[in-house]
Amino acid sequence: MSQPIIIVAERKGQQLRRVTLEAITAAITLCNDQSSVIHAFLSGSDTDDSLMASAKELIQHGVHEVHIAKHVHFEPYQATIVLPALTNIVRTLQPSYIIIGHTSNGRELAPRLAAALHSGYIADVTTIESSQDNVSFIRPIYAGKAFERRKFQGVAPYVLSIRPNNNAPAPFVEQATITELEGHIHPVNCEGIQLSSIVQHVVKRINEGIDLTEADIIVAGGRGVRGAEGFTVLKQLADQLGGAVGASRAACDAGYCDYALQIGQTGKVVTPELYIACGISGAIQHLAGMSQSRTIIAINKDREAPIFSIADYGIVGDLFEVVPLLTAQLKEFRQ
Repeated sequence: MSQPIIIVAERKGQQLRRVTLEAITAAITLCNDQSSVIHAFLSGSDTDDSLMASAKELIQHGVHEVHIAKHVHFEPYQATIVLPALTNIVRTLQPSYIIIGHTSNGRELAPRLAAALHSGYIADVTTIESSQDNVSFIRPIYAGKAFERRKFQGVAPYVLSIRPNNNAPAPFVEQATITELEGHIHPVNCEGIQLSSIVQHVVKRINEGIDLTEADIIVAGGRGVRGAEGFTVLKQLADQLGGAVGASRAACDAGYCDYALQIGQTGKVVTPELYIACGISGAIQHLAGMSQSRTIIAINKDREAPIFSIADYGIVGDLFEVVPLLTAQLKEFRQ
C-alpha cells in the first residue's frame, strides 16, 4: 500500500475554506494508486460543536479519514500551539505529503512543520504535474514574472503549500449514512501541549465577507478612487458581480480603506477569474499580487498607465463615470 497523504483543513468561522477543498484535489492528483488514503487534520476549540459537521463535509468531498484536534487554546488559531498535535499525527501516519493552504495561517504553519520534521518544503505551489514516476511542482518567482519547476529530494514526508484559487475544489461525493461518516472521524490526543502565548481577544476590523484570496471576482481601487467614499462605488459593482473589493497599497496608505484589502507584493496575492482595476496605475508591487488573474480589466484616465500593459481589456475614462454605468447595466441585465 502506498503512503497516505495529509491535508491540513482550515476554516473561516465555522465553514471550511475553499482552499481546503482545493487541497483535497491536490491530494487526489498526488495519489499513486487506488490504495492511497487521504487524511485530514482539523483543529479547533473544544467547545466548537461545528467541528464534527466540518469533518463530515471533508469526507463527503473525498477525504478518507479525519483527525480532529480539540483544545481550549486552538481558537483563535496559533501555529505554534497547533504544531505539536499535527506533528504527532504526521509521525504516526508517515505520509508522503502534507498539503497546506498558502494562507496567512498556512504560511506560518508550513515552514514550522517542515523544520520540525526535517523535511523538504515547497511554498506557494500553483500547479502540480504528476505522472507515475515523476512529480513536479510549479510556483511563481520574481513577483510572478517567471515560474520555476521544483521536485522533492530525500525521504518523505514532504510539505507543500498551495496557492488558493489555482485548483478546482474537490466535488461533493454522496455518502450512504451518517454512521459511516462518523466511523472515519478520530479524536487527537492534545494533552501536554506547551503554551508560549495565549490570545485573549481578537478584534475584527472589517466585516466578514468574501475572502480576497478565494474570490472569483475582485473589484480593486487605487489612488484614483480619491477617497474612502470612492470605494462605495466599487462595492456597488462588486455586489452586482458577487465579488469582493480590494485595493492597492497606495489607496491603503492614503487612508482610503483598511490594509486588510491590500493586494500586492506586501499584501494579498490573488488569482481571481476576473480582476477589475479601477484607478490603479499598475506599479510593479501591485502587479506582483494580481498579474496571474485569468481576466484583467483596467479602468484608468491615463492611457499610458502601466496597468494597461497586462490588461486583457482596457477602458480609458473616469472610473466615477465608467463604474456606475457598468453597475447600472448589470442591474438592468439582472431584472
